[in-house]
Amino acid sequence: MTSTASPRRLAYLCLAYSCVGLGAAGIALPLLPTTPFLLVAAWAAPKGSARLDAWLHNHPYFGPPLRAWHEQRAVPRHAKWLACLLLLSSWLILWLTTDSPLVPVITGILFLSVAAFLLTRPDAAPETAREDSTP
Repeated sequence: MTSTASPRRLAYLCLAYSCVGLGAAGIALPLLPTTPFLLVAAWAAPKGSARLDAWLHNHPYFGPPLRAWHEQRAVPRHAKWLACLLLLSSWLILWLTTDSPLVPVITGILFLSVAAFLLTRPDAAPETAREDSTP
């Protein structure tokens, strides 16, 4: 029997891989955030591929923040402050370059909501050596 991916599973897999790629690009590109893309990838991966999901959660760079979110609903402190700094800089650029007074107001409210959500999450506890990290 040949196993073929359902269109739904394939869509989740494409979304997960796209978000992993964008998250990886965010490591090198200072204005592209990594964490939101990884969270979307972590949400989509188990629906598309158990192997991709395991790879994400065991990855040395991507794994710790994903595990912190899943296990503690926590965000690393440096990620919170970096996200807030990027939100502020994005809003300032928008404010300086737009002609509409309404766009910065609406965007500011949205950005403040995102920042408030992030800053009210607990700080991720440092990871200890994982028992299941041995091959």
